[in-house]
Amino acid sequence: MTRARPQWVLPVSLLVALLLMLMPLPPAVQPLRPYWLALVLAYWVIENPDHVGLGVAFIIGLLGDLVTGSLFGEQALRLVVMAYILQRFRARLRFFPMSQQALAIGGLLLNDCIVTAAIHIAVGSQPLHPLRWLSPVTGMVLWPLAYVALDSLRHGRWRAR
Repeated sequence: MTRARPQWVLPVSLLVALLLMLMPLPPAVQPLRPYWLALVLAYWVIENPDHVGLGVAFIIGLLGDLVTGSLFGEQALRLVVMAYILQRFRARLRFFPMSQQALAIGGLLLNDCIVTAAIHIAVGSQPLHPLRWLSPVTGMVLWPLAYVALDSLRHGRWRAR
């Protein structure tokens, strides 16, 4: 017998990730901002691959582009690349200890920085800020917290018993 899972967690978590991307930060810390949308999407691709895949990654990426005002399609491409890699290695990654999962997510976020730099070079826009290359470390550190928070919401462990 399976328990009914709260259906609101997926859209609300993606909405919160979009809002966290808009949260103002001091200019010195701005380049270190984790890619919240990628962290939340990574959780859902790993834990709920039947509902979240490349199509959802593309649509969420387009929404992210609209919300942040970035080059239209940039985040969509970045998130689709990340979702594809996660889908490919999901079976192994899901059973890694949390520390190894965090390292893998850090690697994926570093790959995201490389894809972003390639897009910026291809369109001739401003290159990435040098500190932007440290944002995967921020995401890697925050991955265990994000994973546990989303997992407890998805399983309904946030309710008082």
